[in-house]
Amino acid sequence: MFRYELAIKPEFHLNFDIIDKIFSNISKIIPKKQEGTLNIIFSNNKEIQKLNHTYRNINKATDVLSFHYFEDFQNLKSNDIAWEIVLSEEKIIDQWQEYWLWEEKEFYKLLIHSTLHILWYDHEQDDDYKIMQEKEEQIWNKVFEK
Repeated sequence: MFRYELAIKPEFHLNFDIIDKIFSNISKIIPKKQEGTLNIIFSNNKEIQKLNHTYRNINKATDVLSFHYFEDFQNLKSNDIAWEIVLSEEKIIDQWQEYWLWEEKEFYKLLIHSTLHILWYDHEQDDDYKIMQEKEEQIWNKVFEK
């Protein structure tokens, strides 16, 4: 399992036990080596729009961007920065209101989704979308099971 660092914290509350549980379950469910450190950064719509334009050539704000810096994570040490997830705090707040989740749960949903992207899951094709969605639900259910 990889380490994570919260590089910039959001205004809303985060439960680090839940974040730990998310990453623990990802490491159990996803059969890929997960070494190194993941930086989690909260930003605003303006900054994430710039990143989205620079790296994806899409000139609009998005809720989350995932970056991985290595093709192969086999030889990483725990303090090597292997990944970064940049989240728009503004989008998280907008989406939790739209989907009737509270901002903390919307963040957890995006954290699972973006971490799967980092681990090479995608949703460009229908079959890939289905696989990724099944993994997201499996992880979510393990984390929030009663």
